[in-house]
Amino acid sequence: MSRPIRTLAAAAAALALVSACNSASNSSTTDKPGAPGNSRGVSADSIKVGGIVSMTSASGYSKKDTDLGAKARYMRANAEGGVNGRTIDYTGAEDDGQDPAKNLAAARKLVQQDKVFAVSPMSSVTFTGSDFLEQEKVPTFGWGTLPSFCGPTYIYGFNGCLVPTPGGTINQTWPEGIGKVLGGAQGKSVAIIANDSDAGKFGVRTFQQGFTSAGFKVAYAKASVPGTAVPSDWSAYVKEILESNDGKAPDAVVSVMQTPNNIGLFTSLKRSGYKGLLSDPTDYDPGLLAKDATKQALDGVHVLLQFEPFESANPKMAQFKADIKAASGGQDLPLSMHMMTGYMSADLFLSIARKAGKDLTVESFQAAAQGFSDTGTLVGDRAEPKGQKDSFGCGALVQLKNGAYEVSVPFTCYEPIPFK
Repeated sequence: MSRPIRTLAAAAAALALVSACNSASNSSTTDKPGAPGNSRGVSADSIKVGGIVSMTSASGYSKKDTDLGAKARYMRANAEGGVNGRTIDYTGAEDDGQDPAKNLAAARKLVQQDKVFAVSPMSSVTFTGSDFLEQEKVPTFGWGTLPSFCGPTYIYGFNGCLVPTPGGTINQTWPEGIGKVLGGAQGKSVAIIANDSDAGKFGVRTFQQGFTSAGFKVAYAKASVPGTAVPSDWSAYVKEILESNDGKAPDAVVSVMQTPNNIGLFTSLKRSGYKGLLSDPTDYDPGLLAKDATKQALDGVHVLLQFEPFESANPKMAQFKADIKAASGGQDLPLSMHMMTGYMSADLFLSIARKAGKDLTVESFQAAAQGFSDTGTLVGDRAEPKGQKDSFGCGALVQLKNGAYEVSVPFTCYEPIPFK
């Protein structure tokens, strides 16, 4: 939830995307970043936007479809006449390789060299470019799973702030959903495991409080798995988890990790005879079903979604699918949550930019964001600046079952709880 038009999944769409999105005028106004009336990246007929996405990583995990999702939304916006008469000149997304240094370098390039008005999408497990983008007053949109999306003035999560600071709130979709699957949380225990990274530590802290508030006993909560390489031996982690509930196995194991780690952990748990509920927030991707080993490892897993499931009958989901197909040159590509990340990041940016009116500057954009709200989107009801402190509070669970995803808990909005 990329880089200049080179996503393999969207190769057939490249020419169409160039013609639909790259319509910048050479007469763009490029005021000094941060100056009054800053219209950097805005011309009489276009708005320049770029992205930062982890296309590659040391573990092999990729968020490349985020770029396609963003392109799909921008293509439709341009086909409908753009935003207040301006088309979106989407330069594509820079690949940060999940490398902190590259993330900052990508942010600098987009602002100082490409002179974009906004960065949307930004999707990575590292966001070292956040301070630079905030300082340069660059509206930035992405998946709010990092602390950088919670609090800054110019940075927005497409479904709000998911890793809040004290004084914010916590989205209860995951614990409430798992409670429904288990027939209630009272008397049930959960183990939470994450990577040894800033994101992992924040995730454990957040979800430990959320599951406790929902009525679960949190038997295990550690951010102990190396974030740079997938372990070849999971036995030590599995042993700890299976003995964490007063010497017994917990009722549910929740992994706050990416697909390669989840495959290893869940496979090892199953081989050890674990029969409880398995859940993670990343493995909703039909492309994962192409390999029998992967499909087997993830079978039965309940995946947390913070958007309407692809199986939804919501007309907006039908529109999303049509937009993705158009952006891919008419191909029926397997849908992924990364596509949705890019799509909804772009959608929130477009919605606020539209409200800002014809006289688009950073200042008018930020003024439009204050008091912005809409309803019934694929991520529920949105509101700013609420989303810079709180989650929008909505989500669903889907389960991989017999080679296909099924909705296990329908898309629902829950009252968030205070984060302490």
